[in-house]
Amino acid sequence: MKQKSNGVWVSWNENLKHEYKSLYKITTENELQDVVANNDKIRFFGNKQSSADIAAGSDALLDMKSYNKIVSYNYNEKTITVQSGVILGDLLEAIEKVGWCIPCLPDINTITVGGALATGTHGTSGKLLSEYITSCRLVLADGSVKEINSSDELMNAVKVSLGMLGVLSTITFKCEPEYTLHIKERPENDKEWLPKIKDRLKQHDFLRVLWLPHTSKGYVITGDKIDKDKEINVNNGPKYLKHRRTASKILYKYSHKFPWITAIANNILAKAFFSSKKEHKGSLYQATVTKSRGSTLELAEWTIGLNKFPQVFKELKEEVNKWDNKSFIHIPMDVRFVQKDNAWLSYAYKEDIVTMGCVSRNAATADTYEAFKSVERIFLKHGGRPHWGKRFAAKDSQLSKIYPKWEDFKKLRRELDPTNKFLNPYLSKLVNEKKIANVKKSIA
Repeated sequence: MKQKSNGVWVSWNENLKHEYKSLYKITTENELQDVVANNDKIRFFGNKQSSADIAAGSDALLDMKSYNKIVSYNYNEKTITVQSGVILGDLLEAIEKVGWCIPCLPDINTITVGGALATGTHGTSGKLLSEYITSCRLVLADGSVKEINSSDELMNAVKVSLGMLGVLSTITFKCEPEYTLHIKERPENDKEWLPKIKDRLKQHDFLRVLWLPHTSKGYVITGDKIDKDKEINVNNGPKYLKHRRTASKILYKYSHKFPWITAIANNILAKAFFSSKKEHKGSLYQATVTKSRGSTLELAEWTIGLNKFPQVFKELKEEVNKWDNKSFIHIPMDVRFVQKDNAWLSYAYKEDIVTMGCVSRNAATADTYEAFKSVERIFLKHGGRPHWGKRFAAKDSQLSKIYPKWEDFKKLRRELDPTNKFLNPYLSKLVNEKKIANVKKSIA
């Protein structure tokens, strides 16, 4: 185990900074237990890619990236067990080598497995990544280890927990046989792609829409399972498409000072980078995961029931198209689809949902990005839920209305972490811990 003292923790886009007294890098479960047991307050992090302030803010920090081994394979059960600090890309490449896949993958592969699970990371046209856990080992506040299986009711609380119940140690995932997707991409007007969502979810194995605000267009991506040897007419589009991020950086450079520039920039970008038809094939991982992300981003993401999405989209489009409210949105807004599950803090608890991402290309000025506020207001109005690892302002009173198991989760959190070891200032506000402390004091 390695330890550093008195440093500054900085997030991936440099928007979050926290001083710390001790930072630990561990490689074994015993070291993980010792560090947790011997610190009064502790938080843990992977690649620092959350926009929400959940990873640091405590005197003691755990860097999980060195806790990154592939522990074992069970070839009969098609399961793989890994340490929670494994980078998602390493996990996916490991299972691809043995001919397996996890059916629903997020857009990037640079996050740690533990962080992905804690924040409810998802892909599209499937379930949350956490739904493929068959068992895990959780280090509790006293340093003890609790083994949890898929049949345990506790699993539905632990699957998505923001690290407030304990530290995930090792995780076992259920995999499926690898398959090849035939991907087709093309632009469509909003009046065309929006009414087709439910039919396309039935027709295709993969569906994703990149909505282009201020253009009345979307970029539709569908995928269908095919035999890996089937030949297709590959079309990767013009070579200049690889320069989209550079062009976006230039065009949005002053959009925080003059928001109306965004509408002009979006139309230029849409015509240059989202007007081509493309076609290719590959494994689920190779064909659908971006595998990188620009460091200048700031992200928010909201989810809503599949049946409510058309109305929410209509209100959002009307709002962002107003020229007097400064809610101009950088493109694209990523629209994906997740199947219902039973995880307590899942966005898809008991209902199929649509997720909609909102990005600011100027991370340093994200606090003045009015679009984040407009998107949150509209989604909350309809009972939408925020992505735990991305930017949002909602706190306990609002979350209790949109997550049916919110109060049950808070009760369990107090039982497993009675001294609030795993809370930082951000999380304390999220679960209204100040109120809890006052109640305890009055009882005493």
